[in-house]
Amino acid sequence: MNLAPTKADRIALLSLKLLAAVNVVLFLSFVAMALLASSRAHAATVACSGADMVAGLQKSDPAAYAAIEKEAAAVPNGKGLLWKLEKPGENPSWLFGTMHMTDPRVVTLPQAAQKALDGADTVIIETTDVLDQSKMMAALAKEPELMMFTDGKTLSAFLSPDDVKALDKGLDARGIPSASVAKMKPWMLSAMVSLPACEMARKSEGKPVLDVNLAEQAKAAGKDLQGLETAAEQLRAMASLPMEQHIKGLIETLKLGDRINDVSETMIVLYRRGDIGMIWPLFRVTLPDAAKDEAGYAAFEEAMITKRNKTMAERALPILAKGNAFMAVGALHLPGADGLVEDFRRAGYTVTAVN
Repeated sequence: MNLAPTKADRIALLSLKLLAAVNVVLFLSFVAMALLASSRAHAATVACSGADMVAGLQKSDPAAYAAIEKEAAAVPNGKGLLWKLEKPGENPSWLFGTMHMTDPRVVTLPQAAQKALDGADTVIIETTDVLDQSKMMAALAKEPELMMFTDGKTLSAFLSPDDVKALDKGLDARGIPSASVAKMKPWMLSAMVSLPACEMARKSEGKPVLDVNLAEQAKAAGKDLQGLETAAEQLRAMASLPMEQHIKGLIETLKLGDRINDVSETMIVLYRRGDIGMIWPLFRVTLPDAAKDEAGYAAFEEAMITKRNKTMAERALPILAKGNAFMAVGALHLPGADGLVEDFRRAGYTVTAVN
């Protein structure tokens, strides 16, 4: 089988990291909506056009797909979005994996998850800061360096002349004047450029991502709504990664162009199937150049997923102890030996996947 990497494949891996970041940091989804509010004129309805890379690989190389399935099957707790949490003396609670996207296929909950949400007394999301813009921005104003260069530098100071041109072209295509974001940290811009045009259009129209939709349902039903992190904590995790990695990922994603549609569509397909454990095996096999960037991904996983899992679990436990809670966080937080499913098992819960 011929799986030699192309330039586009190498770029796609970087874009996948950025897309993953948007899907593990709820605040970035809010940023995308806020920034895009200034470019509504460019937000005409756009049809989603991405191709499902899973289906493509199944047809073009069944052996490669079988290898992916085998690797995915070895990922602890890699299959499933809804998990039941049970402990003697407590009413059962629920753990649900989300995507921080507005796609109708994502926002529409599976029947079992909707039933669990409707019956819960408490709903837990990553951060409730995104529900109060003024309060959140006031808090972030105390640490402006998390969003902007505050030392007189601009983003272009870290870029070559060619990269400046690529940045300007990519922003222009999205209706964003480069001068308006010149002092913005690269991870803020990544919240926009790592998403397909159809998703950006929905965000600019004010469509809520799944997590915010869940929070709004909880508030409307009079449920107790709790958050596990602050927006500042999420941004500090992002800022802890090397600036070079952020810059490179941003520029290469802009150069990727329409290919981001395929990456996004594939992520959604795997999410809807509950095949969260297949996401990274799929891209490691179809994009073999990923092996050259294992250190970069390991740093991303440690900062953005593993460390935050520990914090989420610790803060969730007192809430879960009250029973009948529905906890919804990015699906990439669930699988793996250091995922939330295993964290809660170590805390004494029986955790069972619900189809």
